[in-house]
Amino acid sequence: MPTAAHFLYIPGVLVIGVVIGWILGSRAAADAYASQLRKQEARRTRDQGPRTDQGPRTDQGPRTD
Repeated sequence: MPTAAHFLYIPGVLVIGVVIGWILGSRAAADAYASQLRKQEARRTRDQGPRTDQGPRTDQGPRTD
């Protein structure tokens, strides 16, 4: 037969578990989001190639028509 303490202890432990899970889960989600942003930024810079401020290239070499 459960005692009166169980009616407070069991829900208390469950609430503490939910709070700890909420905190750890939010941290993990924030880390995953930051990691995804870093990957997207790295992919964006890799796909753009080296950046130059010289404008479009006009010297295509001699024409051999």
